[in-house]
Amino acid sequence: MPTNDSDSGNQTFSCYHPLVVEYRYFAVLWGCLVTVTGTVGNLMTILAFASDQRLRTRFNVLIVNLALADLLYCTALQPVSVDSYLHLRWRGGALWCRTFGLLLFLSNSVSILTLCLIAVSRYLLVEKRATFERVFSTRGLWLLLPSTWALGLASFAPLWRVYVFVPQVCTCSFHRTRGRPYSTILLFFYFFAGLFCVGVFYLLIYQRVRVAARALVRYRPSRRSSRKKAPPSAEGTEDDSGVGSAGGPTCSTTTPPAKTKATAPPPHASQGSGEDGEFKRVTRMCFTVFMCFVFCFVPFLVLNIVDKNNRAPQILHMFCANLTWLNSCINPMLYAVMNRQFRQSYHLLLTRAVTPLARLWRR
Repeated sequence: MPTNDSDSGNQTFSCYHPLVVEYRYFAVLWGCLVTVTGTVGNLMTILAFASDQRLRTRFNVLIVNLALADLLYCTALQPVSVDSYLHLRWRGGALWCRTFGLLLFLSNSVSILTLCLIAVSRYLLVEKRATFERVFSTRGLWLLLPSTWALGLASFAPLWRVYVFVPQVCTCSFHRTRGRPYSTILLFFYFFAGLFCVGVFYLLIYQRVRVAARALVRYRPSRRSSRKKAPPSAEGTEDDSGVGSAGGPTCSTTTPPAKTKATAPPPHASQGSGEDGEFKRVTRMCFTVFMCFVFCFVPFLVLNIVDKNNRAPQILHMFCANLTWLNSCINPMLYAVMNRQFRQSYHLLLTRAVTPLARLWRR
């Protein structure tokens, strides 16, 4: 993320300061933990999708795209940041510094764009099913997902000449002033407008699900009363819709015939309770992933906006920057806790990996 850099720091690639000498050990330990857990967790997410037929849904393709962006950061970028904090200087040279800055913002932009696609897909799933089928079809996903990487690369590649070493956070980013106004527009588009839109879509989903839940509560009593009055030979029963393995409901509902408008169910009210519960669980998981992203990045963004003249202690800048590292490794943990099928697939993968080691140990 951008912040001012001093000429001396940019020439020597040093971020040394007496107040951060002790703090760097916390940062190094934290960075190593993020590297290991993020690499293993995101790799397991990708392998789980590839090996478990139940997880191969269109929605989970978005999850894999998010995991790829996080894996890029954890495997290629996080170890470099750990090295910089350990030595309190950048040891990769100017060319690698620019490359690092570009890859850093590419990873962040792909994550934000994927979060937007996830929120839009959940909204269309409950509000405009036909549109969801067209936009997030197999062909549509083949166009959307590469577009997130292409758009991210096209957005931040023009800043190539202004990627510099930033002593305040001991990493490489673009120069705050030399990149204006283009860099300001990009930050607003991705980190403010993009995340704001994601929040709006989840708010719309919450309102839609809440209205449907209330309508379903009103509909059930009238349905029970109509069944009591119906003759034994009356036909027409509700067809319970299925539930996608991990991508939420299939929404293939059928409405039971009704004699009057009072007994007709509202939209989505005829979904089975299991299907409705699965959709809520998956949506809740997606919203939690989004909120974790906000939690990790907002403190750093706010600090850079408020502290334009870099009057805040360097250790505060470093801590807020280190908090953003958490975002790249936390998602697989959320999937394991909040999604039963991902949890089962993770367990199976770990079992397969540990079994050969256990056999060698016994020998």
